Amino acid sequence: MNAVPVFLYHSVTLDPPSWIAPLTVSPRTLADHLDRIVGSGLDVIPLRRLVAALHGGPPIPARSAVLTFDDGYADFYSTVAPLLADRGLPATLYITTGAMHAPGRPPGGSLFPPAPMLSWGQVEELDELGFEIGGHTRTHPQLDTLSGRPLRDEVAGCKDQLEDALGHPVSAFAYPHGYSSLAVCRMVREAGWTSAAAVSNAFSSPGDDPLRIARLMVHTDTGPELFRLWTEGAGAPVAPFPERVRTRGWRSYRRLRARLHRPYQALPAA
Repeated sequence: MNAVPVFLYHSVTLDPPSWIAPLTVSPRTLADHLDRIVGSGLDVIPLRRLVAALHGGPPIPARSAVLTFDDGYADFYSTVAPLLADRGLPATLYITTGAMHAPGRPPGGSLFPPAPMLSWGQVEELDELGFEIGGHTRTHPQLDTLSGRPLRDEVAGCKDQLEDALGHPVSAFAYPHGYSSLAVCRMVREAGWTSAAAVSNAFSSPGDDPLRIARLMVHTDTGPELFRLWTEGAGAPVAPFPERVRTRGWRSYRRLRARLHRPYQALPAA
């Protein structure tokens, strides 16, 4: 196991809300990506197999890839799941629980602006179909600006909501915006999550931290040549690597703004 591309997608639609459009790909693009991944000879494995290997368990195939989708957009049910099922590919769906809604009721309780989101019934059905359901907090905040009870409510509260809805343990977590810190990782571990996905725009590897799994974020303007390089294990650094100075500086800036009650708006106002 060398460079492992853990692909990160968001919405997959032809008509996304403007605020998520830069992170949206079309159904045709996703289908092309999936075919490129399979055609490159990569073994698409469930996230849990990578996590087990990172915890010292059985090694994964030498050329492996993982598919992840963040937030819980409605198009995962209508568009993404059929594309994956047609190809027999596993994926992990990280759910922001406050953005889910009961049938016939609008979503609420998250920081997201309006967007079509999954219902709890659809999440349960996707779980029954074999897609791994993971947690992405309750409201999608910048976790590294929180502490104490608010941080615990987002991390542990999300886990409780998912397990109550699905009726079984969940173990995979993802940091909103990729933002974390040592204190956030500690809270994630204490809450019982056994893995946590970051962003990093890098490949994972045998030495990666299971609580900071590196992923490659796919944008609407991610070109076919770059994507081809990713499927060949090139075009991005390989984790782990020391936290960048600019990452620490960006965290300090956002924390300062939060203390001054002028938080940085990572998402447009809802």
